[in-house]
Amino acid sequence: MNTNPHRYCVIMCGGVGSRFWPYSRTSLPKQFIDFFGTGRTLLQMTFDRIRPLVEPSNILVVTNADYAHIVREQLPDIEESQILLEPCRRNTAPCIAWAGSHILALDPQASMIVTPADHLITNEIEFQTSVRRGFEFVESHDALLTLGIHPTRPETGYGYIQIGSEVEPGISKVKTFTEKPDLEIARVFVESGEFFWNAGIFLWSVRAIAEAFRNLAPDLAREFDKGVDAFGTPAEAEFIREHFPACPNISVDFAIMEKAPNVYVECVDFGWSDLGTWGALYDHSPKTEEGNVTQRCNIITYSSTGNIFAVRNEKLIVVSGLHDYIVADSGDALLICPRAQEQEIKQMVKDVSDRFDDRYL
Repeated sequence: MNTNPHRYCVIMCGGVGSRFWPYSRTSLPKQFIDFFGTGRTLLQMTFDRIRPLVEPSNILVVTNADYAHIVREQLPDIEESQILLEPCRRNTAPCIAWAGSHILALDPQASMIVTPADHLITNEIEFQTSVRRGFEFVESHDALLTLGIHPTRPETGYGYIQIGSEVEPGISKVKTFTEKPDLEIARVFVESGEFFWNAGIFLWSVRAIAEAFRNLAPDLAREFDKGVDAFGTPAEAEFIREHFPACPNISVDFAIMEKAPNVYVECVDFGWSDLGTWGALYDHSPKTEEGNVTQRCNIITYSSTGNIFAVRNEKLIVVSGLHDYIVADSGDALLICPRAQEQEIKQMVKDVSDRFDDRYL
């Protein structure tokens, strides 16, 4: 299938996946792990999903410089110029501002999709249909488009988008954004039918997002304007090493999407999960007769149900009388935690860091 040569994809691939600690570590975050035993990591699955929509040469991966060798190993067919290396972590707004500036220098007529590297999408045909519809919309409107997922439960771990008036079939004006609500509010959101999960997947033209940064995040825009002559040239990497650390640590949601007047949402349903927690992995993984999930472990269980076991080495696990727990072992670190308390793992990782520095991260 021929693809539009002015369509680009930016895969954001710099996170550390702390909520999957200790299975996901700073040295090998979750986007580089094959969680489902398919032979493809989450990054590779994301790349495969985008290939029918965007020319492979127009797919960019933005990642931390520490992960350059892993990206090259897992995506051997992409050119060095398609890997944008951040010298430090600065959240999604600087990542997108840089990628947008880079693409604008290459192709001022470009439109782009921005997607995280670590999402799970089970209905790829519907995903492709939704993305093509999104591209067509942003190519014919001055619009910033986000994908909203039909909620299946009152989830407290996701942000929500409230839809306004419909402007085209399946595409509506955004009324409000809400960060992760408590359970009672999440129930109200789902029952109302007006709220969708915020997938963190965006589409826009490079000109539209550049204008949004100039108007709504001028300090960030000015930082990248200093390198306007460097983008798309060998001087770009040095400019980024020098100027990227000065960028504010801010998400594109806070910097742009919650402020811009031209934000729209495409309401979609393609089997999406941000795979951000052990619980999400449990929900989307095959289970034993006892309802346990095993990450290709050697394991024997007795009267144990609803657990997830993830062990990276050849260690044998024998468990009796354990219910609804996470057991994750990475060799030098072992996590045993009730699945119901998985939202506390991020704080646990902080406590580990405070006590042991980076030794176990």
